[in-house]
Amino acid sequence: MFKRLSTLAAVTISTAAFATAAYADHHGDKKMSDNPMVGGAKMYASKTIVENAVNSADHQTLVTAVTEAGLAETLSGEGPFTVFAPTDDAFAKLPEGTVETLLMDENLATLQGVLTCHVVSGTVMAEAVIGLIEAGGGSAEIDTLGTCTLTAALDGGNVTITDENGNVATVTIADVKQSNGVIHVIDTVLLPAG
Repeated sequence: MFKRLSTLAAVTISTAAFATAAYADHHGDKKMSDNPMVGGAKMYASKTIVENAVNSADHQTLVTAVTEAGLAETLSGEGPFTVFAPTDDAFAKLPEGTVETLLMDENLATLQGVLTCHVVSGTVMAEAVIGLIEAGGGSAEIDTLGTCTLTAALDGGNVTITDENGNVATVTIADVKQSNGVIHVIDTVLLPAG
């Protein structure tokens, strides 16, 4: 579960987006969480993470990477999983040639390491993340399924998630419910240390 949110990449999550989604969930308002649009496609809570992601025009690089890494079956499985899902624009911010290099057969372990740094065991909704930060006195660490630990904190109007390299991303869409977990869309790729 979310024991620690560590310093893998500083993912800045809009508190407003998280708080709105958390408020809607807490107060039974289904308008925020039923079939939100991601990448021009409706996301369905009855579909798996992979089934929804393939329909998002903003997540084609992620889908390709997950498939190449042999993780599509896992993320289609029962879970539950929480995925911080970088957009195509997030991957485009990496140094030129990085994505192509990661997708080479000889870099399978590295690609799997990068992708699993975006996945947490369990379903962790926005309200829970904010609760962990508050309970932790301003920050919380979360272990990922990879070797990474993410650190979440409230910074003014944002929740920040910092990776071990100091990268910062913004959660642009929170609480996209899936049949096997939840997706939080982010605008920066999280990278393992080293």
